[in-house]
Amino acid sequence: MSAPPSALPSTGRIATLDLVRGAAVLGILAVNIAGFAGPIASTDTPALTYGALGTATRGDEAAFALVFLVFEGKMRAIFSMLFGASMLLFMERAEAAGRNGTWLQLRRLGWLALFGWLHYMLLWWGDILFVYALAGMLALPARRMPVGVMIGFAVLMFALWHGVMTLAGLPLDLAEEHVRRGMASLDQHRDAAGALADIHARMRGDLALDGAPFLSAIAQKWAQAPLWPLQMALYTLGETLPLMLLGMALYRKGFFSGGWPRARLRAVAGVGLVLGGLWTSALLRWAWTRHFPPVAMPDVMSYWAGPEHLMMGLGLMALLVLAAPRLLESRLGRRLAAAGRMAFSNYLLTTLVMTFLFHGWGLGLEGHVGRVGQLGFVLAGWGLMLAWSAPWLAHFRQGPLEWAWRSLTEWRVMVMRG
Repeated sequence: MSAPPSALPSTGRIATLDLVRGAAVLGILAVNIAGFAGPIASTDTPALTYGALGTATRGDEAAFALVFLVFEGKMRAIFSMLFGASMLLFMERAEAAGRNGTWLQLRRLGWLALFGWLHYMLLWWGDILFVYALAGMLALPARRMPVGVMIGFAVLMFALWHGVMTLAGLPLDLAEEHVRRGMASLDQHRDAAGALADIHARMRGDLALDGAPFLSAIAQKWAQAPLWPLQMALYTLGETLPLMLLGMALYRKGFFSGGWPRARLRAVAGVGLVLGGLWTSALLRWAWTRHFPPVAMPDVMSYWAGPEHLMMGLGLMALLVLAAPRLLESRLGRRLAAAGRMAFSNYLLTTLVMTFLFHGWGLGLEGHVGRVGQLGFVLAGWGLMLAWSAPWLAHFRQGPLEWAWRSLTEWRVMVMRG
């Protein structure tokens, strides 16, 4: 009797996890491309133009809306839940071999934090590896918590974080809205103008840093913001940590390993995609009719959209788990799973390629490619990940960075060839 496509007996891996992770690592590039092609603030809105691009076009707004609707936040939610599930899987295997899974996981996360800091210092500000390392360390003590308690704690933390942060940003967001509608007080005019001036000042600084030679950029980061990954981690912890805990709970309930009836998966997919889609569409309509206001959009992306990120992330994962048995038998499905097995290598490979294309140490295209043009780079990046992952794994057991990470965690050189 053949093994179900959700299992890979030769490696002990859960193929469904790899498939979902592969889809997510492709989707992450669709979100990150704006951060490669422009300064940090431009990732939140097409209203902030820079370089030689001029005024944002309707096409730019439509391309931004497409990414917002399909990818933004959803891929991050999926990746965070998968990371929590993978943490438990790693520790279970270590403990089944008679080893201390918690200690090994702590070592593993420590090395990931170093990889993340180096990713930031050498290449790009938008690192998530350090964030995941810190959140993973905080999630470890909760691993044996009863599943129901874990889910309740995670949902409460997620809701409180997004609610409090939404309320904290509301006065400035209202000031910007009142200025737009011509009903702002003098204080609101001043606050909105000051916030916008700060955004443009940061953009000028980001463009200068991105355009600097390679060693000069590293020196500037070291002198001005060596702890930026820690700042990012603290800024996003209230989202990342509860999502990891939910991923742990889903793993323990058999979500990824075929333990859920298909009817339940269809219900999760339907409810998550419908309710999350309605929430996303409402936010998009609000933002688009205002041409994506630059002061409010960071709060919209990070906090207002939090519930739809969770709902649609769950819905998309359930849809992929439902499709996994058939999809893993197809060429596309196998290539997606291969990309997921090498998600760490693919994540850093896309950073290397895209920073070379856009930053000053490479081709220097930053400021010359609008939102529509950026989608072409996304498609090329998807093609690259899907093209090289499966052939590599035909000869090697892991991706190159997965191998390095595992060797450092084990503190010995692991076998590379399959």
